[in-house]
Amino acid sequence: MKKEETVKLISAEGFEFVVDKKAAMVSQTIRNMLTSPGGFAETQHGEVRFPEISTPILEKICQYFYWSLQFASGKETEFHIEPELTLELMMAANYLHT
Repeated sequence: MKKEETVKLISAEGFEFVVDKKAAMVSQTIRNMLTSPGGFAETQHGEVRFPEISTPILEKICQYFYWSLQFASGKETEFHIEPELTLELMMAANYLHT
């Protein structure tokens, strides 16, 4: 996969998730960060830092991005969310507009 086809999402702890750009674009916030004109660092480097989102939450969000693409293409499967992640995940989803 070419670097232009991926985006790096970086958690508060510095853990890096490299995901398909198409998957990351599920998030309206990430889409805006990567496509806005004006030479933003996110657009130039293809990476987005989330200083407020922990590694386990960002990992679950990345899983959701891929699940969402599958769901949109007609593959209906269950997306499991551990109860202990629910509140933090809801706050992150609100920020990311997913």
